[in-house]
Amino acid sequence: MTRHATGAAALRSLFKDLKIRDRAQFQPNPMENEEINFGPFRLDLRRPELRRDDQPVRIYRRPLAILCALAEAKGEIVSKAELMARLWPGRVVEESNLHVHVSALRKALDEHDGGHSLVATVPGRGYRLADLSGEPKRECFADAIVEGISLGRFRLDLSRRELLRDGQPVRIHRRALGILCALAEAKGEIVSKDELLARLWPDRIVEEGNLHVHVSALRKALDEHDGGHTLVATVPGRGYRLANQTSLRPTQVAKDPLPPQLPLPDKPSIAVMPFQNLGSDPEQEYFADGMVEEIITALSRIRWLFVIARNSSFTYKGQAVDVKHIGRELGVRYVLEGSVRKAGGRVRITAQLIEAETSAHLWAERFDGSLEAVFDLQDQVAVSVAGVIEPTLRAAEIRRAADQPRNNPTAYDLYLRALRATGSWEQKDYLEALDWLSRAIEQDDTYGPALSLSAVYHAALNGNGWTDDPEATRQRAISLARRAVRNAGDDAGTLGRAAYALAYLGEDIDAATALIDRSLHINPSFADGWRWSGWLRLWAGLPDLAIDHFEKSLRLNPHAPLGGTLMANGVAHFFARRLDQARTMLLLSLQQHPDWVPTNRFLAACYGHLGQSEEAKIIIKRLRALTPVVLPNADNWRDPEQREFYLSGLRLAMGETE
Repeated sequence: MTRHATGAAALRSLFKDLKIRDRAQFQPNPMENEEINFGPFRLDLRRPELRRDDQPVRIYRRPLAILCALAEAKGEIVSKAELMARLWPGRVVEESNLHVHVSALRKALDEHDGGHSLVATVPGRGYRLADLSGEPKRECFADAIVEGISLGRFRLDLSRRELLRDGQPVRIHRRALGILCALAEAKGEIVSKDELLARLWPDRIVEEGNLHVHVSALRKALDEHDGGHTLVATVPGRGYRLANQTSLRPTQVAKDPLPPQLPLPDKPSIAVMPFQNLGSDPEQEYFADGMVEEIITALSRIRWLFVIARNSSFTYKGQAVDVKHIGRELGVRYVLEGSVRKAGGRVRITAQLIEAETSAHLWAERFDGSLEAVFDLQDQVAVSVAGVIEPTLRAAEIRRAADQPRNNPTAYDLYLRALRATGSWEQKDYLEALDWLSRAIEQDDTYGPALSLSAVYHAALNGNGWTDDPEATRQRAISLARRAVRNAGDDAGTLGRAAYALAYLGEDIDAATALIDRSLHINPSFADGWRWSGWLRLWAGLPDLAIDHFEKSLRLNPHAPLGGTLMANGVAHFFARRLDQARTMLLLSLQQHPDWVPTNRFLAACYGHLGQSEEAKIIIKRLRALTPVVLPNADNWRDPEQREFYLSGLRLAMGETE
């Protein structure tokens, strides 16, 4: 199969998925217009959308789907099998995937509801919503009141699953903590080994030695703080119990105050937590730890991102600590959590990105691969994780900047405000963004990101004919891009954006290509960099290589705006003389952004070469309404044959002869 055929297949799959989603969106819904209220929440099952006090709650689509299923059951139990069939229709997935999204749902609900869990687990059966009746919370959550158990100098918070000694958290592995919770809930009664094995490793068969490892870890955590007194007693042939049951007493646990806030750095900040080893072999912890180290290394290549060092984030290994505490203690805005499972010759890695202050889930994904080349797999996953979360972090930072007061913002915040225009495609937004960037550059005339973004926006004004003096705008963009390169250092984003602007404006294509290649060497997981690189390959006359780079960008940022992806691939197919494919993609792109001048130009040229004169006239008429420059000089297309193919198509569409 040829490279362009592979690209076409990938795009066809993308369009097919898009059409399926569109069809599903308009299917009749038996619960149309129905809303369900529970606690302070209102769930619109038709859209679907979750709101609290009429404000949208940010939640990932699969946790939201779980909530819809539980709500439709009206308090009845929904089995795990039902939920997995609903979330992953026609696919066989491991139960741990469901657990990840149930946890995400609980965090989204609990952060708004004082810590009371609205999603109840029914052991061995499934899940249900704990409050659909609107009854008082104490009655609805009879089995989930925030209760603590005092044990000597320890206090165990069963709701938050946290062990404290003299008010300070005790570091303990999650499975050891799970054993302690089970023993505490038994109130001094014996808990059998079979019960503990079923609780720690549900639906799996593991050797008893695994349980002994975690019981030993629990004893060590308790004994080293309690003068050597063993609090976990073995009952030979029967199981375990807490030895100090006479001192057990229920207490209402007031939530501990959050630790002091470590000052946040002046750029986005993230901590990568130790990933959970979900495999049956405790010896495989090294693999999970190695995976995290690779991800930290990959994220560290993103120069605008502040990444906490491994030694700091690994102090939380084995602890059940709230992300808000982590954010405050480490001084980070975002936390990345995950798990690793090895089975047979395969490995599955899941990861989720959380905003520490609000506990809001921003992104979650799963990665599968073969163990034949373990270290290559670690590299691939690390690069993929870094590449996929980078646009998510950017979007979160842009939203955060938009919510900040507008008096005396920093150069960075001004830059973030301007960055919003990249998804706009509207002239007024570009002009407003350039005003923000001008203010940012006034504050710091060496700030590479603002200089390079201003260069790109000036190039957009020039390319769309949105300027009264095209040559002056072009020279201004070139000057800004060159200043950006001088001040870029190893900032992949600044280098890549400057390379894109210089290449588009007709500067030396080889020099610009060297800049974009350097950008991708610094940060191989740079989704925008691969997209810009694709455009440089197009301008250099390499359309099939451009498609490869566009596909890499889309893989790293699968939620990228569809209009830009379609337009880029449409132009690539146009120059590869695959005009039918080009026409389809350009038409789809125009459905997203009908007034984008370059897309209209290429569609007109496509119609011209296809001999579709009526369709060509319609597009030319639209172009004349959008810009005074219908026929550009096209200097950015370096191959004379390709440049003439483009311009001759436009002339044919305009009714001229070659």
